[in-house]
Formats: sequence, C-alpha cells, structure tokens
Amino acid sequence: MTLSSKLSRISRRDLFKLTSQFGISSTLMAAGGFAGLMGTSSLAQAVESTYEKRYKKEPKHTLKFGASGFNARNLLIERAGCLEFARDLEERTEGEIRVEFIGDNQICGQLSCVEKTQLGIVDIYAASTQNSAGGAPYLNVLDYAYMFPGRASQYHFLYSPESQKVLRDPLEKRHGLKFLFSHCELRGIQLGLKWQDQPTVTKLETLFGTKNRVTGTQLGRIAMQLLNLNPVPVAWEETLDGLKQGLIDGAETWASAVAYANMSPVVSQSVDLKFFCGTEHTSMSAKVFDAMEPHLQDAIMESAYLAQVHVQAANEAALVKTVGFSDPQLPDTLFVENDVRPAFLPEDQIKMAEEMCSPEYNPEPWAEWRERLNAWSGGLDTYQEIANVARQVPADMRPENVEPRRWWRS
Repeated sequence: MTLSSKLSRISRRDLFKLTSQFGISSTLMAAGGFAGLMGTSSLAQAVESTYEKRYKKEPKHTLKFGASGFNARNLLIERAGCLEFARDLEERTEGEIRVEFIGDNQICGQLSCVEKTQLGIVDIYAASTQNSAGGAPYLNVLDYAYMFPGRASQYHFLYSPESQKVLRDPLEKRHGLKFLFSHCELRGIQLGLKWQDQPTVTKLETLFGTKNRVTGTQLGRIAMQLLNLNPVPVAWEETLDGLKQGLIDGAETWASAVAYANMSPVVSQSVDLKFFCGTEHTSMSAKVFDAMEPHLQDAIMESAYLAQVHVQAANEAALVKTVGFSDPQLPDTLFVENDVRPAFLPEDQIKMAEEMCSPEYNPEPWAEWRERLNAWSGGLDTYQEIANVARQVPADMRPENVEPRRWWRS
C-alpha cells in the first residue's frame, strides 16, 4: 500500500491536528515509515514516537525548510525528495541538525522562497527553478529550449561534475545559493477544458496561435514566442479558472505539476512538447552551509545525493502509477480519474519545434541572454557546455537507468 493511500484513510481534520501538535516533519516521517494498515490512533502513536526520537536531544543547528506549496499529500504525487532529504539528514547527523519543514505556502511560495532564503528567513527552500529565476536569474541557464533531449539527460547532467562548474558554482557565487538536488521533467502545454472535445493533439501546428500562461522564466518566454504560443503572465490563482472558462488555451508546465497542484480537473490534454526544463529543485543558503562544521557539510551533501537518487526512481514511477502520464494509461491514476489525455507528439514534430526555437538552429533570439549568462558563469558557453553533457547519454535512455554520481567529486 502506498503512503498516499495510507494517508487517504486519515481525515484532513485528524491530519491537521497531528501536524499542529507534533509538526509536519514528525508527522510525515512517521507516516513514511509506517508498515501495514494505518488508522488515526496508530498514526498518532507513530507520530508521537517519531517526535520523541527527534527531540530527545538539543540540535546544534535547526534549519528552516521553506517548501512552498508542498504538503503531506502532494509530495506523494510529484516526488521532489524534500522529506527524504530532511529525514535522512536528521538521522545521518544523529540529531545534530534538525529540519523544520514548513510547507503549504505558510512561510514562502513558489515566487518568494528564493528571496526569503537569500534574506535568511529560511535556510533551505524547494520551488521550481523557473519560478525562482526571478530572484536568482542565473537559474535561467537551465531553460534554453531543447537543450535536454529527455529526462535521462537532465538527471545525467545533475549528477555530472560538469554541473558543478556550469550550474552550481556560478549560482552560489552570484546568488548565495547551494543547489542540492532536483526532480526532472520537461515542460509541455497543458490544455484547458475548451480542448476537451478536440482530437488529441498530434501536430505542432495545432498549438500555433494558442494563448498560454507562462511562469517566471525569462528564457521560457523566448521559446514560447518562437513557437507562436503567445505567452501571457497570469496569476496562479487565476490560472485554474482561466483554463476552466477557456480564457486561456493552456499553461506551460509539466505533467506531475498538473497533478500535484490539483490542475487535473481543468486540464483536458497534457501535450508533451518537451521544450525546456521543469525542475522542482531544493537549494540552501550558501552562507548557512559554509558556517557548518565540515562533518555536517559532508552529511548535507550525502543526504542531498540520497534525495537525488530517490527522486530519480520515485518520480519516474509516480509519473506512470500516480499521475497517469503514459500510453497506455494505468487505471486509478489522477489523469484517468479526471479525463486528462497525454498527447505524446511524434519525433518529427518535436524536431520541427526544436528547429524553430532552439539556440542550435535559431541562435539570434537567445544571443542577449546567452551572452549575459556566459558572463555570469565566468566566460563559459553555457548552452553548449550543458548541451554537450546532456548528449553524453542516448536520447531515448530510460531516466531510471542513469547512473548516480556524487557531482561534487571530480
């Protein structure tokens, strides 16, 4: 039985009472380690036991983890690794580090977590790199169109020591953030209910002229403009209604984001355009990391590595078994329950999109941002450096087969 199905047996009211009394970290860690059938009383006992174990001694460091909108249930849909990281870090350091997990947008949201980490309000945060790019513009380096052929190439890059040079070190130097780990998907267009009665999209040209909500990424806008997808900034709280009423055709995001953010009821087709990164990452304050004792720094990196390995396997499984982003779709998935059809475009259509908008085939629209990011990196050709690493594995490689590596070791 999955943790999601276990938690579904517990009422929201009872779950809220437990998290209010013992904290969300203790509640989720207890639920994650629970074996067998779970009832309210048995979960309460497990939570209390976990709480007592975590608080039996005073930590040397307590880290606030601002997890944007994540909570007990949606972290089981998009497997971002946040709780696995926190749980392992506490155990690995034998309580020297305690992690205070604060989700549900209680302390920061997708757009503000990065800034609150830079200001010292939180020590660690989880949010998409695209939404975080407003406060840390170097994160745009991941968003060149068609730089990554597939999810396997994304994971391969994050495990590669080359990611230290072209992503992590410049981000830390320029924005004071230590990039720890990330989930990996590629963005597509999530079409709203006005497309419910339309045939499943098989050709790129079907999307030309549509109006689509765009997130905070500056480079993503370039790709959308080149593909005639009319990017429009729409507040998140207005996006669901816009998709439902047909005020916008779609929104650019990835499949598990549709599922975890409860967008499935207003999305009819999930078009796998694969045109740039969807990376729900976790970073921490470099200042906080640097102040840690060396053995605790080592522990943070090892826990980040464990979380990255967990995410690689768990999110690939969840895409098929929980989200329903597959062909054929499995029953009892969120997409099946809400009549969301995945639209996997043929390779010739993906190639057409790549030739329309990628820096390899159409470099001029990217030149200004590419020059800026290259300068911030210390003179690297950021697009080419990342694209080269991304192509070290076959384009059709299964993401779960990518070999994990400790990226901070050359």
